[in-house]
Amino acid sequence: MKNRAPASTHKKVVIVLANKKPVRGYLNPSRLGQIDPVDLLTPDGEHQELSLATIRSVYFVRDFSDDFEPERKAFLSRPKLDGLWLRLRYLDGETLEGVVPNDLLSLLDNGVQITPPDVNSTTDRIFIPRTALSEITVLGVVGIARRKPAAAPVAAQPRLFNE
Repeated sequence: MKNRAPASTHKKVVIVLANKKPVRGYLNPSRLGQIDPVDLLTPDGEHQELSLATIRSVYFVRDFSDDFEPERKAFLSRPKLDGLWLRLRYLDGETLEGVVPNDLLSLLDNGVQITPPDVNSTTDRIFIPRTALSEITVLGVVGIARRKPAAAPVAAQPRLFNE
């Protein structure tokens, strides 16, 4: 008998395949991008395995609606979220902007998890496998603490009343 992961670890997703066909279901995001194929549990309770090479994007959604893709594909101004501001280019030339944590090790995985520009959409984040991308461009570093100027040497405090 297999040990199952607790149901709370499975998140609602819409997986868009390379042919742009959406597949709805639930998956455990903890190993996403580390194992191939991706295990998907459909709303009907069926188990489906999808190869990373056939996946264009994985949208983590709040509900299974038809408008899971964010309306805005780019930020209107500099993002407010901390991290690296990226522009991703798919193999078909379509672009999408997003923010990832400022951790280069996370970019060395088999894909990129971004926070999309449209925070009011039903999509919380998007995972894009490397096989679906032709280019990743860093547009900026957002929210980094600036270096403080070197402190001036502290002068001795003048004595009062010739102590």
